Amino acid sequence: MKLITYLKSNEMRSGILVNNRIFDLHLSSSKQLPVSMREILIGGERALDILRNIEVKTNDGKFIEFSIAYDEKILCAPIPDPTSCRDGYAFRQHVAAARRNRGVPMIPEFDEYPIFYFTNHQAIMGPGDVYCMPDHFEKLDFELEVAVVIGKKGRNIPSGKADEYIAGFTIMNDLSARVLQMEEMKLNLGPAKGKDFSTTIGPWLVTPDELKNYLTSCKKNHTGNSWNLEMKCRVNGIQVSLGNMSDMDWTFAEIIERCSYGCDIFPGDVIGSGTVGTGCFLELNGTAKFNDPSANEQWLKENDVVEMEVAGLGILSNTIKRAEEDFSILKRKKR
Repeated sequence: MKLITYLKSNEMRSGILVNNRIFDLHLSSSKQLPVSMREILIGGERALDILRNIEVKTNDGKFIEFSIAYDEKILCAPIPDPTSCRDGYAFRQHVAAARRNRGVPMIPEFDEYPIFYFTNHQAIMGPGDVYCMPDHFEKLDFELEVAVVIGKKGRNIPSGKADEYIAGFTIMNDLSARVLQMEEMKLNLGPAKGKDFSTTIGPWLVTPDELKNYLTSCKKNHTGNSWNLEMKCRVNGIQVSLGNMSDMDWTFAEIIERCSYGCDIFPGDVIGSGTVGTGCFLELNGTAKFNDPSANEQWLKENDVVEMEVAGLGILSNTIKRAEEDFSILKRKKR
């Protein structure tokens, strides 16, 4: 299933995409399902059974009166109010390249355990315009990722069972203001202000059953499912990144195991994979300068269009806009 949150008369509604139409889940279920996607996930197996029934009936031409033609302009983040948002660090290729470009060796702890950080779950956005402050444009970057959304509550979940907790998959763009990020990380804390202004996900949430034909083996000495999903990013129509979700060294199952250790995870939690190899300008610029010190850097600018495409998950498109404010915290640093 492709699950959607969309705007209807300025209200966020949950929907399912079938045959290029969006069906209102609340109305199609005779109001058995809530309006909010997060509340639907909280409904667990009962809600899933209702969703599957709606999918079958909409394919048979039912509930057309509760549907509208698909229009990407009305899409919101598939889960616009996640209970939390974590971001992992799963792709060794990205980590190794970034460290090489900085002239430091690969950190051995990467291969010992998966890590993640918490980012601002109140700054989750979907497709469309993203408004940035002046300081965000100081080396503004995209990060090409896939995220999972948790479908049921759990704690101390072993990696061998963790894939059962995934409600669905979506594309994630972990937008990053690199100057803000790097200045605060000198103090060995963060990232925080370099990340908390916007993380975009979308265009929809794809349930695991839709990706069964993409299943592949995870890497040696790892546990959990892996998916052969090609990942691309284009900026203003020019492809800049190419990778594959199967390149994840740490699986989502292993990341979930660590996230849930001594801690509850909840329906509606979002967990990102971390950046795929070649998946951001920070890495790409560093590699270019590693090969040619005179190479020019590229960063996102006002009105740039960032399109992320992942096989089976669709295309997440965002346009970078400048907020109508000139407030700068970089200019207010104490000296």
